[in-house]
Amino acid sequence: MAAEFEQPTALGDAAARQLANVTKTVPQLATITPRWLPQLLQWIPVEAGIYRLNRVKDSSAVKVDCSGADERDLPKTFVDYELNPREYHLNAVNTVLDVHTRVSDLYSNPYSQIGEQLRLTIETVKEKQESELLNNPSYGLLNSVVPSQVVKSRSGRPTPDDLDDLIAKVWKEPGFFLAHPLAIAAFGRECTRRGVPPPTVSLFGSQFLTWRGIPLIPTDKIAIENGKSKIILLRTGESRQGVVGLYQPNLPGEQALGLSVRFMGINDKAIASYLVSLYCSLAVLTEDALAVLDGVETGFYHDYK
Repeated sequence: MAAEFEQPTALGDAAARQLANVTKTVPQLATITPRWLPQLLQWIPVEAGIYRLNRVKDSSAVKVDCSGADERDLPKTFVDYELNPREYHLNAVNTVLDVHTRVSDLYSNPYSQIGEQLRLTIETVKEKQESELLNNPSYGLLNSVVPSQVVKSRSGRPTPDDLDDLIAKVWKEPGFFLAHPLAIAAFGRECTRRGVPPPTVSLFGSQFLTWRGIPLIPTDKIAIENGKSKIILLRTGESRQGVVGLYQPNLPGEQALGLSVRFMGINDKAIASYLVSLYCSLAVLTEDALAVLDGVETGFYHDYK
């Protein structure tokens, strides 16, 4: 006997969707992060592409005296400078975006194809910028710290004592800690274990853990290797003799600090090209503006039975 098939009694969902209008999102890119480090830095314009860091040669050679009621001779002194100061050159993060004109002409409703391609490319360029600010072999924070400003974690796990040691290294108006989110989570576990859960502070509309009132800013650009990472503490600002960002101002096609987008033309295959460039660097004005906690274990969990 042939099987009987039940006839649908109403229009089905799948069929109805064929005639429905849909709400589309702009393209989503999972690698985009908040990039708080560039937002927290003071940025200095570098007109000629070079930033010269002048430092005092020997601060102990500057002699002063607190004179009393007697008529002692006042010390004679002058401030000498380093003869070969370091010069920072701006580095470029570049890429060329290609968009077929047929695509941009036919498929730019409701979202501009060129606009979205540029937006996602610029976001990726800015992600690379933050990575370079931390890891560049020439000027990155992790490669600019002097050996005397490196602290070894006592047990591997990031403890309040370890962060206190960092604060002792950058005690003149410390600005913020930088750490991988897993390192911050590991620090939170150690604080909870000791019964001193760290308070939070609101910045940029988000909540951040703090220690001694100093926020711990997360970034995924600090690497984790073999389960270990680093935590950075820095002071920022030119007036504080801290860490400053450097950028090239007044670029053609400028979109943001040091960032420009320039149309390069259309080739004989009808492909439009756009040059996206971001010029930046970073300078540590004094050695005590930066300290690093090394050997931070991120994967340890206490047994809470």
